[in-house]
Amino acid sequence: ATGAIKTIRTNVVGSGLKLNANIDAEFLGLSPEEARLWEKNTEREFRLWADSVNCDASRMCTFGQLQSLVQISALSSGDVFATLPVIKRKGVIYDLCVYLIEGDRVCNPDTTVIPDMYGGIELGEYGDPVAYWIAKHHPASTSSFVQRKWERIPAYGKKTGRRNVLHVMQDWERPGQRRGVPVLAPVIEALKQLGRYTDAELVAAVVSGLFTVFVKTEAPEGPIGEAGIPQYEQIDNHDENTIEMGSGSVISLGDGESVDTANPGRPNTAFDGFVVAICRQIGAALELPYELLVKHFTASYSASRAALLEAWKMFRMRREWMVLSFCQPIYEEWLSEAVAKGRVIAPGFFYGPEYKAAWCGAQWYGPSQGQLDPLKEVKAAKMRVEETFSTREKEAAEMSGLNWEEAAQISGREEATRRDLKLASTPDVPEKPDEEELNV
Repeated sequence: ATGAIKTIRTNVVGSGLKLNANIDAEFLGLSPEEARLWEKNTEREFRLWADSVNCDASRMCTFGQLQSLVQISALSSGDVFATLPVIKRKGVIYDLCVYLIEGDRVCNPDTTVIPDMYGGIELGEYGDPVAYWIAKHHPASTSSFVQRKWERIPAYGKKTGRRNVLHVMQDWERPGQRRGVPVLAPVIEALKQLGRYTDAELVAAVVSGLFTVFVKTEAPEGPIGEAGIPQYEQIDNHDENTIEMGSGSVISLGDGESVDTANPGRPNTAFDGFVVAICRQIGAALELPYELLVKHFTASYSASRAALLEAWKMFRMRREWMVLSFCQPIYEEWLSEAVAKGRVIAPGFFYGPEYKAAWCGAQWYGPSQGQLDPLKEVKAAKMRVEETFSTREKEAAEMSGLNWEEAAQISGREEATRRDLKLASTPDVPEKPDEEELNV
């Protein structure tokens, strides 16, 4: 179960989604060169805030680490909340901070009864969130020093309409649903039974591996178990009715006593097939192929690639949810503060929503899909770019997670260095046809 959640987290956000500013230059009246210069400067300024723990209200995580925590918490609990407090700190340029709130803390208060409240969310006439009731401490806290108190936080500011609370919820199942569902909820019963079956097989295998000899005599010299496991090593030495088995034990029996053994027949040849079948069902419910769920690739190249492609449909969907509900709103709040403080120049930013949307345009890139056969993947990417089905920027981000423009500049510097050092260029090696191409 933990492996499935962490696999999704690692592929969706990894170490954190990276900002790639993409403003609407045509609407803003900027040339492509001016737009790209503004985007590069803004990305550099954003990294100044995002790569520091000062972006976290608790000063524990960078923005990328916050994304990872949000993703894994939303998968485990169903949802997670975040507030955006403004905290002035000495030596810190930006006051915007992110404060994460565990989903369990957003709940109905014990002391207040509000008709239109569902799971700690106060709803309006059309089911829109009006306010969030957040417990000061976890409701399940057993500390006697903790008082059960709730704080009501309006969903939007009265004057500016600013979003005070971000609700990250990725799994909707019904219209009107206001709280998330843990990703493991549909398979929790299967996981529990699989765990019990695995534990039972493990115990049976251990018992089958114990070689114990029972000695039957007419007059035993000592009590039962005296020649077996020493009393100080026995787990249940207070129960006289039990006999503990051990590796290579010799146990005495009383007069008229005998031992009947049952062969457990271990290892169980059907164990592996049964576990694989259950794991396939669990993977299907989680939209996670079996190969990726257990990190075991034994199928052919085509089958493994098909499995990865199916998984990445889900990863991209969850990444888009993450961007829309967490990354992009926070970036817009940060950019608003940066423009207000004069650190980023954006004429007309506060004139209207259309100007703000034009300046806040961005794309977010995360971990790449990876390649089973890098040569084939690179050939396919090259053909997509040549036929204008894709762009170099998109292919570079998806295949390696790099920024194409930065990679091109580094490559240019490398080539210039090679020329200065008079290093011979690598000769082109003629490509050999693949076996699949020869068999066509």
